[in-house]
Amino acid sequence: MVEIERKFLVKGDTYRKEASSKTRIVQGFLNTHPNRTVRVRVKGDLGFITVKGISNGSGTSRFEWEKEIDLNEAEALLQLCEETVIKKNRYEIPLGNYIFEVDEFLGANEGLVIAEIELQDEKEVFERPEWLGEEVTGDLKYYNSILSKQPYKSW
Repeated sequence: MVEIERKFLVKGDTYRKEASSKTRIVQGFLNTHPNRTVRVRVKGDLGFITVKGISNGSGTSRFEWEKEIDLNEAEALLQLCEETVIKKNRYEIPLGNYIFEVDEFLGANEGLVIAEIELQDEKEVFERPEWLGEEVTGDLKYYNSILSKQPYKSW
């Protein structure tokens, strides 16, 4: 139940041609305490609730628990969420043994594009596609829970 993930800014839009899927995501936060977040997400036609713990020192890993829930329940819970609800399109790009998830943010975060890769080990080496930009792993302003309070367009 530990998620190991690295985040990067994205250069250009060539990743779209490499994508195997594109999914609309709407998510909000029921709780954004510094030590934990509780997120509700609608991903395509599926609902999820997720609890995430505080990140380690490098920002690479943290506790994560996720459970699929009824779509109608997820949509109802979104109405109870704090401040800005995050909307984005997610592209999945397979590369070797990995899948990069590239999020194009919409609404108050429009213009921000972030790629994430989940790893088995923090020191794991992976191929970097040409569109992968600056690493922002551990930079709190790029956490979705912070983007819901301090949207990209307000920076």
